[in-house]
Amino acid sequence: MQFPRKFRSALTALALVVAPGVAVVGTATDAFAVTKISHATATSMFRGAGITWSSSGGCSDRNNASCTSFEQLNLATAQGAQTLKQAAGCALNITGGTETGHASGTYSHWNGYKLDYGKSTCVTTYIKNTFTYIGLRGDGAPQYRSGSGNIYADEGNHWDVLYYNCGGC
Repeated sequence: MQFPRKFRSALTALALVVAPGVAVVGTATDAFAVTKISHATATSMFRGAGITWSSSGGCSDRNNASCTSFEQLNLATAQGAQTLKQAAGCALNITGGTETGHASGTYSHWNGYKLDYGKSTCVTTYIKNTFTYIGLRGDGAPQYRSGSGNIYADEGNHWDVLYYNCGGC
């Protein structure tokens, strides 16, 4: 049975609301609605994809800058990490999530749009050979844009990745 588009959107939003560990911000008709997930949901997704994470403080407190937290991470951001892991075939270690201490802004770590990844030859080679170089960010970090529009910035000792979407999940 084919449902009208608006009804399908409402059903999708309802399904996301009732899923454990998942919350929807916005309405079914809001084009900019994002789905927020809990730290536990994110770590389960990452563990299942073979993605590791670490923090200098060995903790996950969102309000502690030395921790790595995934609380209030956008679902699309977590899926973007899974997409990168699968596409690159590299070991992937997340070193920064939604914890305090990163730059502010709409598309920020705190708001669930960004993850930091530890540098490795495999990940760096994949990004530089697969994505399009788009110039330097305001702070001088070289940037690369994926085909789906996500932005990978080389911050020297790690990759700072802005996920507008899941990267083709």
